[in-house]
Amino acid sequence: MSVLVICPGKNPEEWVKELKNNHPGMNIYIYPEEHDKEEVEYVVSWKHPRGIFRNYPNLKVIASMGAGVDHITSDPEIPDNIAITRIVDEQLTRDMSTFVMALVLDHIRDLSQHFNNINWEPFYYKRPEEVSVGIMGMGVLGKAVAQTLVNNNFQVSGWSRTPVEVNNITTYHGKKQQEQFLNNTSVLICLLPLTQETENILNKELFEKLPQGAYVINVARGQHLVEHDLLEMLDNEHLSGASLDVFRTEPLPQEHAFWKHPKIKITPHIASITNPKSAAAQVAQNYERMTEDEPLLNKVERAKGY
Repeated sequence: MSVLVICPGKNPEEWVKELKNNHPGMNIYIYPEEHDKEEVEYVVSWKHPRGIFRNYPNLKVIASMGAGVDHITSDPEIPDNIAITRIVDEQLTRDMSTFVMALVLDHIRDLSQHFNNINWEPFYYKRPEEVSVGIMGMGVLGKAVAQTLVNNNFQVSGWSRTPVEVNNITTYHGKKQQEQFLNNTSVLICLLPLTQETENILNKELFEKLPQGAYVINVARGQHLVEHDLLEMLDNEHLSGASLDVFRTEPLPQEHAFWKHPKIKITPHIASITNPKSAAAQVAQNYERMTEDEPLLNKVERAKGY
């Protein structure tokens, strides 16, 4: 029984080190080094080559190296009997919460405008209690971001596919309640999982339901956003601006229109980066659970995509 680490373009050494620290007897291969495909029952993966898992007849579990699993679930050739897990990590959650808070504060205080302001001109700013923040996606990350914002006096609401209850936060769910949620949101944060239902959800039709001057933050996936719709809504001044940390193509091409747009702020997908030292323990624990035929932690529901 062996573990295979697949992460093209990423250095796997830290993951291998931490997995062995948590499970010294674990036999680990690093793709694409030589290995016996029939031995592999457990894969730790990030953006694997499409279709590769059909070559592993005894594969039981694919563990994502991060909170997102769309890079796995989007592969149609993964057999239905293979379980998929994701990372749920307190450090990852805290990192996302503080990053989003920083973006919201930057927006309401115009901090970027003040940097090196040679004219010494103050700008009007809003206070947290005056700002209604709406979060699309009320999973682990969405709930944590919401709580951080509430703790700092923002008015916060959340929207999700199905009903979710969170203390001190007004929640909406489903298509029927989406418009009411959007109508009351001046800062929209996307933390949705990427599924067939949520792809392209940040589009003109949705933006038009936001109040005039609303601000958009996307820290989920680039495929959530219809890029030309965002540009149109910024140029006609229905939206006041956007902070984007994720993109359809990464790195974002130098010739992309976003780079030159004065109302768009770009960060290089740094909102929340998995730390192997913090996350490897649960990956190793799931390996143990697999070998003992016990229920897996943070297992993905294949039908939902998250």
